[in-house]
Amino acid sequence: MKAYKDMDRDELLTVKAALEEEYKVIEAKGLNLNMARGKPGFSQLALSMPMLDVINSESDMRTVLGNDTRNYGDLDGIGESRKLMADMMSVQKDNVIVCGNSSLNVMYDTIARSVTHGVMGGTPWSKQDKVKFLCPVPGYDRHFKITEFFGIEMINIPLHDDGPDMDMVEKYVNGDAAVKGIWCVPKYSNPTGISYSDEVVRRFANLKPAADDFRIYWDNAYCIHHLYDDVHDEILNILEECEKAGNPDMVYIFSSTSKISFPGSGISAIAASLNNIEHIKKQMSIQTIGHDKINQLRHARFFKDIDGLMAHMKQHAKLLRPKFEAVLNTLESELGGLEIGTWIKPRGGYFVSFDSLPGCAKNIVAKCKDLGVVLTDAGATFPYGKDPNNSNIRIAPTFPTPEEMQEAAEVFVLCVKLASVEKYLTAN
Repeated sequence: MKAYKDMDRDELLTVKAALEEEYKVIEAKGLNLNMARGKPGFSQLALSMPMLDVINSESDMRTVLGNDTRNYGDLDGIGESRKLMADMMSVQKDNVIVCGNSSLNVMYDTIARSVTHGVMGGTPWSKQDKVKFLCPVPGYDRHFKITEFFGIEMINIPLHDDGPDMDMVEKYVNGDAAVKGIWCVPKYSNPTGISYSDEVVRRFANLKPAADDFRIYWDNAYCIHHLYDDVHDEILNILEECEKAGNPDMVYIFSSTSKISFPGSGISAIAASLNNIEHIKKQMSIQTIGHDKINQLRHARFFKDIDGLMAHMKQHAKLLRPKFEAVLNTLESELGGLEIGTWIKPRGGYFVSFDSLPGCAKNIVAKCKDLGVVLTDAGATFPYGKDPNNSNIRIAPTFPTPEEMQEAAEVFVLCVKLASVEKYLTAN
């Protein structure tokens, strides 16, 4: 297959005419497909429906320690849910607080408390001259929205195949006291699907922050979200590595069951050093009496333990693989050799990240929308919604059916081809 960059103008015009005819045919179908967000599909949600039968009006609502989940108490979560989340996050139960249905909410609260009351007794960020955050890109748009909401300056850090550019991270963290944190999705990263290497994790743990109140925001959202039964990415335990490096308080770890049970009714958790946990609990005790312990009990009784969680996730993977393969196979068969885009084949997580020719992403997303396929806005994977190359597009294959995903993938590659041809013709 001849690369577009090697075609002369007449060849490009011929390709463009054929693509436009194909575009008209699809336009007439009136498609309505949404790949904008990483939402579980209907069949995935159905996997957890038996959870709703685990507790009823006849159930014993007490924990294994005898605490009544219908009443006050257990500010940091019931013991069995803390154990479940701790095992999922590969930490000790005492290092975990179980919260509500959204880890994003926990991250927001953690930032908010730092702004209003500081970190571990430090000066509130609101009273400091400048507060900056490092943002590996492409990254998770909702992370960036939180720091943008609080007026925190965000700095782009390139994300490589093994993690963030650690030379840049070390330069900023170790040299600038205004740098207070970094957003990380260390395993099956959103959106690229890469996982941090052992070296990267160790370099994180051995940072020497200029700011005493610097923290790593380690959003391990996809820690058990493997796509394949026999190939799993593994990352080092950041909490253990920080302890070894003499930086036990430097990291907050976040996770949830949002893409395991029910996104709207799951449980979330924060894990950290005992010093951090005690400080967070003191502040939480002002904010809330406690989170939904009945829901925590429901999750603990349904999954039982980490083996139950892993077995459940194998069922998710079985449903997701055909959708991811529809995207990846179509990208390879239709775009391979054209040299108009690159992508990574993830082994887990929820997304496929695609990089178009520079300057084409917004055009591709707009063309897809015109054909009835909605994607995440171009630029969303960068702070302030500004992709300097206008090239990254996040594809979320999880919500459509495999058949819909195949159709959407075909629309996507058509729009990539057409936008790329237009770019080369404009350049000529």
